[in-house]
Amino acid sequence: MSDKIYGLMAEFNTPGDVLRAAKKVRAAGYHRWDVFSPFPIHGIDKVMGLKNSMVGWVSLAMGGGAFVSGFVLLWFSNAFDYPLIVGGKPMFSVPMTFVPSYILMVMGGAIGALVGMLALNQFPRLHHPLLHKARFELVSRDKFVIVIGSTDPGFSLTETRQLLESAGGLNVDIVEDKD
Repeated sequence: MSDKIYGLMAEFNTPGDVLRAAKKVRAAGYHRWDVFSPFPIHGIDKVMGLKNSMVGWVSLAMGGGAFVSGFVLLWFSNAFDYPLIVGGKPMFSVPMTFVPSYILMVMGGAIGALVGMLALNQFPRLHHPLLHKARFELVSRDKFVIVIGSTDPGFSLTETRQLLESAGGLNVDIVEDKD
């Protein structure tokens, strides 16, 4: 066994079993844990105490910043940097700058969504310690897994193992971090 332990993994057979186990893990006060399943489980996000993602706010900030930047760039270049009178039109016109600024806002929002998702999900992580476990492959078929991370303040090998076993966890196993 390596010195670096990623956490403990427990396997469950049904969505109801993993939902009940998740309630017990949350009631025990663990904060660094996750549930893996082959399909979405209704209500698991509430049981885990997950909040809305910050990706939308990052996307909004990047889109708004791109809109304002495009607007200011067009205003500065048309009114001050390179004023060009064309057909008696004003140096700056809001309707003229709205379309390019709107396009920049859409592009900035899309880039913000991508950057926010990558940053908040801590990507790129090229290999996850759970992928070393042969039984973890069953999550993509018909099994459900709860993993409690060793970085959790309440993590203890014996107590956490007892909690997962008492919650109905099968094949409770140590996950090693080989990186």
